[in-house]
Formats: sequence, structure tokens, C-alpha cells
Amino acid sequence: MTVILDGITPLNHLGVIRAEGEDAAKFLHGQLTQDFALLGLHEARLAAFLSAKGRMQASFIGFKRSPTEVLLVCSRDLLAPTLKRMSMFVMRAKARLSDATEDFALYGLAGNALLSIAGSAQPAWAKADFGSATLVHLPAADGQPRALWVAPAGESPPASAVLDPALWAWGEVRSGVATLTAPLVEAFVPQMLNYESVGGVSFKKGCYPGQEVVARSQFRGAIKRRAYLVHAPAALAAGAEVFAADELEQPCGTLVQAAPAPGGGWDAIASLQIAAAEHGGLQVGATDGVALTLGTLPYPLLEDL
Repeated sequence: MTVILDGITPLNHLGVIRAEGEDAAKFLHGQLTQDFALLGLHEARLAAFLSAKGRMQASFIGFKRSPTEVLLVCSRDLLAPTLKRMSMFVMRAKARLSDATEDFALYGLAGNALLSIAGSAQPAWAKADFGSATLVHLPAADGQPRALWVAPAGESPPASAVLDPALWAWGEVRSGVATLTAPLVEAFVPQMLNYESVGGVSFKKGCYPGQEVVARSQFRGAIKRRAYLVHAPAALAAGAEVFAADELEQPCGTLVQAAPAPGGGWDAIASLQIAAAEHGGLQVGATDGVALTLGTLPYPLLEDL
């Protein structure tokens, strides 16, 4: 079944952190998993904010609105605690962090709604400005182009057909790139969500909290979990535990992001033990479990490149 993603939908589940000041990009460079020191005005970054133990506390799409202003788009349910924690590290840096959610309107664009503005699909994390609005190209969903539209609050969104929010959520899952939400704080090292393979980690930049754990996982063969696409005949929810059907005493994975599939059932991104995924026979829940079927990721893993 081919599902067409086409139209525009508000993204009210997302919020915006603003970093502004002479040292804004430099400060974020020292806190996040991606390179913000070299961030240009025509590109965005996928990045994560980690604990000292390398566990993800938030994920962002970050981009510059000007040389001294960076916006970080994240799950709204993580914004307040993330802003509070990041602000603790500003100290003498010439940077100010604030909740700018009310200052911006965020929309998801897909299909012809995107092409009519951008002219053509671009690689993920490419950025373009249209007046005071910003367009960030996102990873495609089943080959269909998608983008994030960020504009000052009160500014009219692009004229387009309305896209069902459930279809947008499904496209997010199908892209294979997870957005961290509150149920999953400190549950994953970035590689457990394939972040190193989708542009979310730089191994060439300087230090940041948790860097040693991330590097050790990557270069010493310590990656034991990966993100997979899965399907189930019943509803799924982020945070639910996944079990091997022949080993119900200990979970082997966690659902990260889920949405109803247009053709029936639910699709999800799941972080699974590699051995369990290869063995098969997975289910959500230890008792009365819902069977999971593994799908195919839309991108290669870094270790396979």
C-alpha cells in the first residue's frame, strides 16, 4: 500500500529553545553531540544532549537564524527540564538560553506542499530561509519529502492542503529518526537510536558531556542495541517494553516512537538488542504480548558504510 504524504500540519508537540549571544554556537558545540562551531546558515543539525554517562536527555533539530542566534527544536515535554539543566553550564559564556516556544509557529510540510515552496527535495538537514521563516529538510518517509517550517508566531503558514497529524506522526516513524520524549530520558546512548548513522553525532568535534561513552561504544564494538522499524496489529506506545517470546523474564528492547499505520495496525521505532532482533519472535509486553514484525530501515548503519 502506497501512502501519499502531502500537505501541512501544525507541530504543537514541539517546542523551541533559543540560544543567543556572541558565544551561542560555541556554547552549544561544547554541550551537544554535533558540531555547532562550524554550523552554517544554510544547514541544520540533528543533535542530542547527554548525561555524563552518555545517556540521551533530549534530542534537537538545531539551526542558526543569524550568526548570534541558534534555535533548538525539541519535544515540548522535555523543554523545561532540558533548558534548566543546560543553563547550569552557561557560566561565563556570552550566551543566553530561553524558552522561545511562544515566539514561533512550527509546521510539518510533506509532498507537494514542500516542493511548491522549495522547488525540489533536498538532503536531510539542508536549510533555507524564506523571509523570516526557515525551512529545514527532514529525512524522507518511504521516499516522500518532508520538512520542518519554523516562522515567527502570528505569521501565516504556507497555503496548502491540510495533512492529517496522524499521517505526519506515521511519517516520522517511517523515517527511522526518533525524537526523544519524556518517557525515554536517559534510556539510550545515541547509537541505540542510530543517531551516528543519521547525522546526529560528530566524531571529529571537541569534548562534550558523555563523549567518551559515545566514542567507546562506536570504536570498541560496544554497540549492543540498535533502532529498528517494527509493526504490530494493535496500538503501541513509547516506553513500552519489548520481549523475546521465549525469554519473558527480561526485556530486550523499548518502543521509542509509535503511530497508527494507514494500512492498519501500528508502526514504531524500537531500540532492540541486536541479538534479540536477529533471533526474532518479539512481542510488546511479557503477558498477553502483541507480536512485532521487523521492517527495513531506510538508511544504512554507519558500521556498514
